Amino acid sequence: MRHTLRTCHDGLATLRPLLLVILLLSLMPAVAHGQAAAGKVAATDATAELKSWVKGSLGDWVSLYQELHTSPELSLHEKKTAARLAAKLGEMGYEVTTGVGGHGLVALMKNGSGPTLLLRGDMDGLPVVEQTGLPYRSQVKVIGDRGVEVGVMHACGHDVHMTNLLASASFLASHRALWSGTLVVIGQPAEEVGRGAAMMMADGLFKRFPRPDYALALHVEPGLPAGQVGIVSGWAAANVDSVKITIHGRGGHGARPHQANDPVVTAAHLVTALQTLVSRRVDPQAAAVVTVGALHAGTKNNVIPDSAELLLTVRSYADDTRATLLDGIRQLAGDICRSFQCPKPPEVEVSKEYTPAVYNDPELSATAAGVFRRVLGEDAVAEIAPTMGGEDFGRYARRLKIPGLLFRLGAIEPKLMARSKKKGGPPLPSLHSSRFAPDARRALEAGIVATSSLVLQLLPPAQAQ
Repeated sequence: MRHTLRTCHDGLATLRPLLLVILLLSLMPAVAHGQAAAGKVAATDATAELKSWVKGSLGDWVSLYQELHTSPELSLHEKKTAARLAAKLGEMGYEVTTGVGGHGLVALMKNGSGPTLLLRGDMDGLPVVEQTGLPYRSQVKVIGDRGVEVGVMHACGHDVHMTNLLASASFLASHRALWSGTLVVIGQPAEEVGRGAAMMMADGLFKRFPRPDYALALHVEPGLPAGQVGIVSGWAAANVDSVKITIHGRGGHGARPHQANDPVVTAAHLVTALQTLVSRRVDPQAAAVVTVGALHAGTKNNVIPDSAELLLTVRSYADDTRATLLDGIRQLAGDICRSFQCPKPPEVEVSKEYTPAVYNDPELSATAAGVFRRVLGEDAVAEIAPTMGGEDFGRYARRLKIPGLLFRLGAIEPKLMARSKKKGGPPLPSLHSSRFAPDARRALEAGIVATSSLVLQLLPPAQAQ
């Protein structure tokens, strides 16, 4: 009997580790479910806290937006605007550095271990006389860089961008328990002239300040109603090149063209030939644009001028497409001038300050879409087409080879949008229009929630990392 009991005891001792493993394996799904449920509850709680905060403070942010709208400054002249943003961010507890690449500013907040995230807002207005009729419309007029008086207006929504940036930064500063990592908040100058990002990087943006792991920004979108956001995965905005072509001829009397070499005729043939670059040299599946926006020549109807000048904008996404277009412009200009026996070769000047294309990282885009659907609702998130417009935000991610995302924020009052979509409905003002007037309250409410929620997703609390 004693031998039998010992045998049973030894058998149980042998089985005990196996039974323990079985027990642990059986508990793992429950533990995992508990962790997932806890994560879901935490995310839900954070969203509820964020929406409550936005609802309670939205009036103040709309007032700030109106103040910024009333007092725009042109590219490279954003001194007062930058000072205002710097003061606000300093009051929130950020470590602020001004004068980075002109009037650029960088605000840092280190909040424990974790990734580093760059959040950008652009600050400059446009030389446009506002005609919205709004009570807080801009009535600013200044002497522009060419010595001529111009009106100034936030016709591209940078006032919304700045307000969204400050509001999101404020929420994150006052709710540090919800995230962990480092925020690099940027007020960028000179976006409208495609120079601000390059200027800040040339001034040591990624040497003087922490190197980000992600780069985020938004841009208002007149093709979406306020309250919605738009996502583009992959190419989102285009390479932008400016090209100047000078054709040399030999002037003379308009009645004696055989004694001259007419650069206007040469320029006209070149304008036509340039259209074949997109239609016959670029893959039809690749996006490309070559537009001759200006042709200057002559002063009088009966005088053949000595030269003609063409100004082009050239758009593309892929670098090889860009090279095809620029090389083709040089080749066609040279060949056509030779065909028309111009006295000397043309001058083709490609601006060194080109704006590179914006590429939205697909994985980050998918993450953002999921977050936006969760916090704003399925119907509030739209997959939209890329644009051939330019945005120098793309420089940051390109330089560092990090995931970047520029998402779109619906800007138009929903009823106006609905009326415009009906057959025969009134057209809506586009970006850069003197009549562009976003529905700021709805747009900011969605933008602050979307931006802050995405930051919380990418910079989770330390215990959740």
